[in-house]
Amino acid sequence: MSEIVVAEHTDGDRNRASTSGGGGGGRRSAYTTTDQRPFTRSITLGREHVPEPFDSEKLPVTLVSEIQRFLRVANQIEIDEPRVAYLCRFHAFEVAHNLDRNSSGRGDEEVTIRKRKEKSDLRELRRVYREYKDYIIKHGGEYTLETREKLIKARAIASVLYEVLHTVTSAAGPQALADTDHARSEFFVPYNILPLDQGGVHQAIMQLPEIKYAIVIVGNVRGLPFSEEFKRRVPYMDLLDWLQLCFGFQKGNVTNQREHLILLLANSHIRQTHKQASKLADGNVDELMKKFFKNYTEWCKFLDRKSNIRLPYLKQEALQYKVLYIALYLLIWGEAANLRFMPECLCYIFHHMASELHGMLSGAVSLITGEIVMPAYGGGFEAFLSKVISPIYEVIREEAMKNKNGTTDHSTWRNYDDLNEFFWSPDCFQIGWPMRLDHDFFCVHPPDDSKKKKSQRKVKTQEEEETINNNEDEEMGGQPQATVDEPPEQKWLGKTNFAEIRSFWQIFRSFDRMWSFLILSLQAMIIMACHEVESPLQVFDASVVEDVMSIFITSAVLKLIQAILDVVFTWKARCTMNSNRHRKDVLKIMWAMIWTIVLPIYYSSSRKKYTCYSSQDGSWLGEWCYSSYMVAVSCYLISNAVNMVLFLVPSVGKYIETSNSRICAVLSWWGQPKLYVGRGMQESQVSLLKYTLFWVLLLLSKLSFSYTFEIKPLIAPTRHIMTIGVKNYDWHELFPKVKSNAGAIAAIWSPIILVYFMDAQIWYSVYCSVFGGVYGILHHLGEIRTQGMLRSKFDTLPSVFNDCLLPPETKDNKGLMWLCTPGFLKGLENKKGGVLKFAIVWNQIISSFRDEDLISNREMHLMKIPVSSELLSNQVRWPVFLLANKLSTALSIARDFVGKHESLLKRIKKDKYMYMAVTECYESLKYILDILVVGDIERRIIAGIVDEIEESIKNSSLLKDLKMSELPALHAKCTELIELLVEGNEDHHYEVVKKLQDIFELVTTDLLVNGSRTMDLLNVDQQLEGDTADFFRSLEPELFASMHSIHFPLPDSGPLIEKVKRFHLLLTVKDKAMYIPSNLEARRRISFFATSLFMDMPKAPKVRNMLSFSVLTPHYMEEVKFSKKELHSSKEGVSISFYMQKIFPDEWENFLERMGSEKVDEFEDEVNEEDVRDWASFRGQTLSRTIRGMMYYRKALKLQAFLDMAEDDDILQNYEAIERADDTLSAQLDALVDMKFTHVVSCQIYGLQKSTGDPQAQDILDLMKRYPCLRVAYVEEREEIEAGRPVYSSILLKAVNGFDQEIYRIKLPGPPGIGEGKPENQNHAIIFTRGEALQTIDMNQDNYLEEALKMRNLLQEFLRVRRRSPPTILGMREHIFTGSVSSLAWFMSYQETSFVTIGQRLLANPLKVRFHYGHPDLFDRIFHLTRGGISKASKTINLSEDVYAGFNTTLRRGFVTYHEYMQVGKGRDVGLNQISKFEAKVANGNSEQTLSRDIYRLGRRFDFFRMLSFYFTTVGFYFNSLISVIGVYVFLYGQLYLVLSGLQKALLLEAKVKNIKSLETALASQSFIQLGLLTGLPMVIEIGLERGFLNALKDFVLMQLQLAAVFFTFSYGTKSHYYGRTILHGGAKYRPTGRKVVVFHSSFTESYRLYSRSHFVKGFELLLLLIVYDLFRRSYQSSVAYVLITYAIWFMSLTWLFAPFLFNPSGFDWGKIVDDWKDWNKWIKQQGGIGIQQDKSWQSWWIEEQAHLLHSGITSRIIELLLSLRFFLYQYGLVYHLDISGHNKNFVVYVLSWIVIVVIFLILKTVNVGKQYLSANHHLAFRLFKAFLFLGVLATIVTLSLICHLSLRDLIVCCLAFLPTGWGLILVGQTFRPKIEGTGFWHFTRVFARAYDYGMGVVLFAPLAVLAWLPIISAFQTRFLFNEAFSRRLHIQPILAAKKKHRS
Repeated sequence: MSEIVVAEHTDGDRNRASTSGGGGGGRRSAYTTTDQRPFTRSITLGREHVPEPFDSEKLPVTLVSEIQRFLRVANQIEIDEPRVAYLCRFHAFEVAHNLDRNSSGRGDEEVTIRKRKEKSDLRELRRVYREYKDYIIKHGGEYTLETREKLIKARAIASVLYEVLHTVTSAAGPQALADTDHARSEFFVPYNILPLDQGGVHQAIMQLPEIKYAIVIVGNVRGLPFSEEFKRRVPYMDLLDWLQLCFGFQKGNVTNQREHLILLLANSHIRQTHKQASKLADGNVDELMKKFFKNYTEWCKFLDRKSNIRLPYLKQEALQYKVLYIALYLLIWGEAANLRFMPECLCYIFHHMASELHGMLSGAVSLITGEIVMPAYGGGFEAFLSKVISPIYEVIREEAMKNKNGTTDHSTWRNYDDLNEFFWSPDCFQIGWPMRLDHDFFCVHPPDDSKKKKSQRKVKTQEEEETINNNEDEEMGGQPQATVDEPPEQKWLGKTNFAEIRSFWQIFRSFDRMWSFLILSLQAMIIMACHEVESPLQVFDASVVEDVMSIFITSAVLKLIQAILDVVFTWKARCTMNSNRHRKDVLKIMWAMIWTIVLPIYYSSSRKKYTCYSSQDGSWLGEWCYSSYMVAVSCYLISNAVNMVLFLVPSVGKYIETSNSRICAVLSWWGQPKLYVGRGMQESQVSLLKYTLFWVLLLLSKLSFSYTFEIKPLIAPTRHIMTIGVKNYDWHELFPKVKSNAGAIAAIWSPIILVYFMDAQIWYSVYCSVFGGVYGILHHLGEIRTQGMLRSKFDTLPSVFNDCLLPPETKDNKGLMWLCTPGFLKGLENKKGGVLKFAIVWNQIISSFRDEDLISNREMHLMKIPVSSELLSNQVRWPVFLLANKLSTALSIARDFVGKHESLLKRIKKDKYMYMAVTECYESLKYILDILVVGDIERRIIAGIVDEIEESIKNSSLLKDLKMSELPALHAKCTELIELLVEGNEDHHYEVVKKLQDIFELVTTDLLVNGSRTMDLLNVDQQLEGDTADFFRSLEPELFASMHSIHFPLPDSGPLIEKVKRFHLLLTVKDKAMYIPSNLEARRRISFFATSLFMDMPKAPKVRNMLSFSVLTPHYMEEVKFSKKELHSSKEGVSISFYMQKIFPDEWENFLERMGSEKVDEFEDEVNEEDVRDWASFRGQTLSRTIRGMMYYRKALKLQAFLDMAEDDDILQNYEAIERADDTLSAQLDALVDMKFTHVVSCQIYGLQKSTGDPQAQDILDLMKRYPCLRVAYVEEREEIEAGRPVYSSILLKAVNGFDQEIYRIKLPGPPGIGEGKPENQNHAIIFTRGEALQTIDMNQDNYLEEALKMRNLLQEFLRVRRRSPPTILGMREHIFTGSVSSLAWFMSYQETSFVTIGQRLLANPLKVRFHYGHPDLFDRIFHLTRGGISKASKTINLSEDVYAGFNTTLRRGFVTYHEYMQVGKGRDVGLNQISKFEAKVANGNSEQTLSRDIYRLGRRFDFFRMLSFYFTTVGFYFNSLISVIGVYVFLYGQLYLVLSGLQKALLLEAKVKNIKSLETALASQSFIQLGLLTGLPMVIEIGLERGFLNALKDFVLMQLQLAAVFFTFSYGTKSHYYGRTILHGGAKYRPTGRKVVVFHSSFTESYRLYSRSHFVKGFELLLLLIVYDLFRRSYQSSVAYVLITYAIWFMSLTWLFAPFLFNPSGFDWGKIVDDWKDWNKWIKQQGGIGIQQDKSWQSWWIEEQAHLLHSGITSRIIELLLSLRFFLYQYGLVYHLDISGHNKNFVVYVLSWIVIVVIFLILKTVNVGKQYLSANHHLAFRLFKAFLFLGVLATIVTLSLICHLSLRDLIVCCLAFLPTGWGLILVGQTFRPKIEGTGFWHFTRVFARAYDYGMGVVLFAPLAVLAWLPIISAFQTRFLFNEAFSRRLHIQPILAAKKKHRS
């Protein structure tokens, strides 16, 4: 039989391939044969040329899975087997025709069949098929890479040929069929990791014992019912096949979960080292059972139902049953689609299916039919999907559609949580099994919505149920049951347990204990301040105590409010709540009302009435008194006392909450409603004490500060204000009878009270810095901060490396996790080869740096550790960069040294690296001379001289015997010699001899003081033989000169050459270690890696014993790789390629060096374009960068597996083999790594990209080909002709033969994207992940080899038992890699870094409230797949999807840890617009969190102090930002009220008369915004820890000089605006930021669109307030006081107005300014409409900007209306200050001002109407009309000035009065839009709004235009904006210059 070989690719093959989708870059391979007989290529075709192949990649979506494999094989074998290729193609076309019943072209079928009956076709097919089959059998067990690739291709071809052969044989008749090979063809069954088909048994992974045993367990179907019958349908049946046939699961799902289960069993088995290796112990399966069904058993317990997992007593059967139950759950989960977000719904389904499974296994008999029980839904085709999943999915989908993209209220539709929580109630069992589709759960429309739809649904439901029941009865042999004629009327259940009501009251409701504490503390402190309490002991004074105890009345009122809010906010969920809940809510309201009445009565009746008792003499109690009110309070506090006991003993509280006993139910009834989640979340006693101490200290500090500096100073002024009688106001006082100047008191106290409520956030920042900093120091953070510190500790790295990153050698370790600190180390001297593994790993890390172009070739050689057998004896030769310059320094010291030999030796040994360098150079010189010199006499001379020198060293007479001053000369000669040896040029033989002779002469003549004794001995020997003089004359010219004296060039031995090169580097390198490597990123990574080795890290297990894990990366439309077009072109004039070269100049030079290009400017001709694309993409935020980083896990595990398996001697011989993929060792390592690691990228729209020819699809395929273990999952949508609707499938791909190969296809019940995009994308792909852990990685992240090495240590954290249970989420540290260039990116980087380090460090420990804040956290995969997944996906409410995974974990009694010894990279936005969009998205997400049930439950169920931690680190931060901004407004409007009303003037004059300083202080005590600077303290502390506090201080000062305060203040405005607006009106949405690389100029129009309402309007309002305040306070208040009060607000207002232009590159370039002005005018005038985007028209933008008001509730509209009324205050106050008003305070003045406004409006309207009707045809008349109006207005003003004393000041004040009024009218019009839209009022509102926007734009634009005239401004902006780049000497100017050049 002929041998098959793979033909090489040809250019023609590559050109034919498709460039779309899965084209694989056209790498088609064909098979040829070495058979000697000639092939006839024109069989029956009569043609000799090779036709163009049909493109197998450009197919309709509906045909890809059916025919693509035939076309691919046809193209591959076209050249060698054209007839067989034709038959494959014809078969594909026939399959396509069969799929379409309406297809034409089927009339020639008989002719076709007759042709295909030709025996020659059959012979050809059989021959080719058998050739491939024989090749597969022959080479099946080989492991070389080449053979493996050939086998994969051969199997794929043979599998397809078998299908075609079978079809052709069937058409040829019975005889041909009888001659066919009937063996089942399983040569190529697509597989993911495990080739479970017959053809895969020889692969390395299938040889692993644990895999074999797991397969045996899964394949054990002995004793199962119906197994014999099923085996006739499925010959090779296992447990999952049996379940498929019983329950109707999909084939793809079964195949997927089969591999999943086998890998879980295998990985669990291998860790049980104490068990017998010959069988899979029950313990492993029991462990998996416990993990998989812990949630299910708890659910059964909660609902008081018995678990349906029932096991037999027989051990072998029990093992089989356990695996069956696990497999059943996995199959349910794998096909559940969107139901995976509903874990208790899955429990319900499993509960019933497990019952059916048990019935079948136990042979249970139906009482009705008398036959064996069978599943209710049968085992038909896709029965489970269509009959179980689809009905529930339809409910989810229809409910989600009611969301209307976030525009409807959350309470009007049921989200995932509502639907899932229905299964927390026993009522869920009313759904029954089979499910009753007429149950209320399936009703999605309220009765009053659509009765017609409901009636249709009823009929459909009845028909479906009839069909199901009849089918079941017929199968069981019974009669069909009678159906119900009139099913019960369905009703919509509404929300479940919770309703997300949009209200700020949610914050009080969720955190009521905190607000109660703050309010009661404020009341108590005001009372104490009124009593002038100075000491805490004074509080116990009877009168003070009595007054302070009034706080309990307030407490009762707050509890009543809370009880009422609970009823109001859960009203829409009342239908799903049980009667006990309703009764309890009513009782709570009644109980709170009773106390609200009783306590005030007792308080008022018992004041000053005490009953006193005197204790015994000498007692410390003395006399103590009480009143009836105190007794009432004691009764009131009984419940608090119980809560205090439970708080102090958390284990008791935990038991009560989690127990189902009747007593515990009674005890917990009054507390929180009993829900399935949120129970038993208490921490341990130690943790409780730690975070309690933290908060007690913080609250004491906060309350002390508030009492001393905020409250107490205001008491005396308040009393004075209340006594001052103000009778004459400057305006018409609306409430003249209000006493005590209440308005003034409110104006002064309101901002202080707001500050009181928010300043705890500032105190938290301070304490976070202190505690986080101390914690970081204790955990060795910053152990190695600089290159100098790395150098000093480098020799300890092998020791800590071996202790942390290598598995312990002893087998009886017992799993102790020791701290990785030097104190626990034994040293390496007792370990054989202790440094060898470190050296191997270190060199791999350095090589990865070189591959990433972080270092040059020279730096790589300087940093690598030589690997040789010396390492086995711990003789280390450290990297040259540590020893650099040491030899020169030592020679200088020796040359000038005066003293004894011992002193010199001591001085050199003082620097250990200097001593090593000297020793190594000496030994290297001896070694090289020993190899180089081969002549007998020469070797004797050299040996003699060496003996003399060593004798001098031994006798400590080196300084006497040698002239040290000659050492530098010797150094120079040796350097010249070694340079010649390195070159190795034979032509330089004479030069080498000359250098040797020079060295010999120098040593014997100059260096040795008394000459060489060796030479003297030679003299004596020669004198005995002859004349001495003659000897020397003959010796000297001949020494080293003969051809046989030296061996030059040196032998071509790798180790020898490396040693010579290293010696050369030691002699010549002058660089200091602190400058190597020169790249900052390389330095940072080395420092962090070294530091992490000193941190607390679990011991590393062997790779085989480690936990397995997967990485999941969601991808939508983000950049995969930069295209050629993107690299070399840009609308801004700067290409990405040019930008990258200027930003990373050193890495670009290293890249060119790696590519072999010498000239930087001419690289395009020498460097492959694809390599440039990769280089640039690896520096952007691209998918390719992320995948490259994650694949370091595989590389690291492969390296570690090799080090685990090999002995030291083997490591030395084979360590380079791990880089090769063509040997058995590499195949075994790959197999082991495949079992432990998988990377799945969920490219959601890959199918669409592929079908449309999107180049990104090809880039994704290229990544799959580059990384064979990469898997891509996507959702396919295709039209199914028979169904008449789209069919959706989840598909998993991998690269095979250069194409994308479909592995699994799992049909979905409908489109998966019905919730938030990212979690739905993750959810559809999570079924393809493997392992016990899952790492979630965003596509803007990166990873590094040195960090990947620590992954197995991190995974061990899951086995560390803390809090009596292992963690469920492991938090990791992130490094922000985008902060290296612009100042904005730098600010953002530091802000993010402080949060992901010091912030999360404190959250995890001691506060215990860290959640999941996005990626790269590691999840306990089994825990989360049984509890709803790794995120939540309900539309809008789960906008910040990631954090809900942490909420869900905590509520379900998991807990989250944080570990800083490992980090990944992460990209952030770099431009202000991108950053602002990101901040807006996060603020939107936090506002939706505020409304969510997760926040409510955590806030109510945490203990008090943990609740405080939770609040201030989640929504509290955003709410406090909002409060601080509101505080500014309240302060300014309060001051405006005081100024315009005349109160402030009267009060200050009174103060000056009576000399009341405290009153002036109170009015000027509002400059509180400056405290916000303290929120930046954690950032400074973290930088100080990691880089030194001097660097931290320098960076902080530098940040302020680069306007960091401006940026953070602007960001503050973004957070507060979007948080407040979203809670009030909704409108939260995902905002794509683009993740642009190039920092580009934003047009003025774009900036205005983004910031107009969030910043500009507010900035103008603040500016107006400040101006008005300044105008009317001048007569009685000094300017110094004004500046002290308002400078922070001036700063804020100007920042909000001009920050976008300050941080806009080229923002002050005149050319840009001109272009922006033209663009602005075009945008403002452009009419909007359907299809016109926001960036094209002001009108389109304006309509979209206020879209949130369209869907606001009535309450939100009222609040918006009330807020709009503030703009009318200006007019009301200012018109009374006009000179024309003549100090008249009558209300008529205000009415007249409105008449003036109406007149102005009428004039404007008249002009507008005249323009419409006269400007075109009566132009002159229109001009005269305008002139007449102008003169009329002018005459009116002149008349008023003469008669009524109208002044210029009045005109200015009128503008200040009427401008806010106009804006207020616009806001009122927008609020009433639904009522006035379509009327003239709405048109007028739009025209008016356009005028205001145009005016604001002009005011903003004017100063920009003026500043653009000054060139220095642009230069200054460039400097502060790109200071980071300038400090790194980067080339920013060329970038900006290129932009300008492009524009010109």
